[in-house]
Amino acid sequence: MKTAPSTHMSGGHLPDGVQTLLDVAHGIAVAAPYMAVVIGVGFLAACGIAWRRALRVRDALAGRVRVETVPTSTFDPGEGEVRRWSQHLGRVSYAAGDVPARGRAARLRYSAEHGRMRCYLEGPAYAQAVLTMPGFAEVEIRSGGSRSEVRPVRFSVPTSRRGRS
Repeated sequence: MKTAPSTHMSGGHLPDGVQTLLDVAHGIAVAAPYMAVVIGVGFLAACGIAWRRALRVRDALAGRVRVETVPTSTFDPGEGEVRRWSQHLGRVSYAAGDVPARGRAARLRYSAEHGRMRCYLEGPAYAQAVLTMPGFAEVEIRSGGSRSEVRPVRFSVPTSRRGRS
């Protein structure tokens, strides 16, 4: 007598896709504790780096210097002067060194005191020498500190490759 094929699976044989899926799930279950440790260490390292960066930004913002720009009554800059001054302000960022971008930016601040508008240029202490350099011919730069407190800025110069053979 013939028997009808069984509708249930026998204990030893699984379809190929199911066995592969079970093998992958077993591998994930074995690796899960190690992956959790690696992810946790990575998270702690990222938090430490972010904290250190935030402290550097806070220190840079706390130590900023401010100079006042006082234009003459005949001040009327041309396009070339404005372009040259914007390039001059771009050097503030380079002079600040490895300070994060938020702390090394140059900022123009305007205020009104006793009915007079005042313009201040603010930047990191490392770039004080660049900030106190006049950018326009008819604008005076007034610094709160003495000139002896201003330290020169040294830009690194790339070595020439022509001299090497």
